[in-house]
Amino acid sequence: MKKFAAFDIDGTLIRWQLYHAVVDKLAKQGLLGEKAHQQLHDARMVWKRREHREAFHAYEKELITVYEHALPNIGEEQFMYCVRAVADEYKTQVYTFTRDLAKKLKQQNYTLIAISGSHREIVEPVARQYGFDIFLGTEYERRNGRFTGKVKIGSKDKHIKLKQLINTHNLDTKGSYGVGDSKSDASMLELVDNPIAFNPDRELFAIAQDHGWPIVIERKNMVYRLEREDGRYVLA
Repeated sequence: MKKFAAFDIDGTLIRWQLYHAVVDKLAKQGLLGEKAHQQLHDARMVWKRREHREAFHAYEKELITVYEHALPNIGEEQFMYCVRAVADEYKTQVYTFTRDLAKKLKQQNYTLIAISGSHREIVEPVARQYGFDIFLGTEYERRNGRFTGKVKIGSKDKHIKLKQLINTHNLDTKGSYGVGDSKSDASMLELVDNPIAFNPDRELFAIAQDHGWPIVIERKNMVYRLEREDGRYVLA
């Protein structure tokens, strides 16, 4: 049985959201409608100005709604052109902590798993770039070169998907790692021996504190590791 390490991708390995980047590229190409690019820009600026606590989630919801509404009108070739462009632009824009951790664990013969809510078509080239053995992403059904509107979300119930992968590939949870940055990663982190909350959002930060998980923050050219000691977090 091989040990494994499960990583979120968006905001954990890659410094931005690949799903967002693909949708933004489609909008810039005019493939989501005439007003889509400005509509998404306005929603994103509300978040960037931090106008309210839920601004990012509101922006993300707007992005998904705009994308999925226009999806039946997007051709497969148009979609893949944008995916390849985004992969080329973002695949080297990574956090050093997670990049180096993945490299180290790969050298130690760990099976690397990527579980992401981004499109599988963008997750695959990025995951392969960094030696991941298994990768899951959101799949939008296609038929005859067009999208049908049916979707299977890659990041939904991450703990269930990870359990399935553990059983299917005969993986060993002893010594396992998990790295994530948001609340949706918490259930996945609960399954591993070495959970790491990396640049966590408010919700995951609170969960990590409750469980005493290590918290790692990467800013500019510095990585800060916080560990629980005597009921409080200290700089390791």
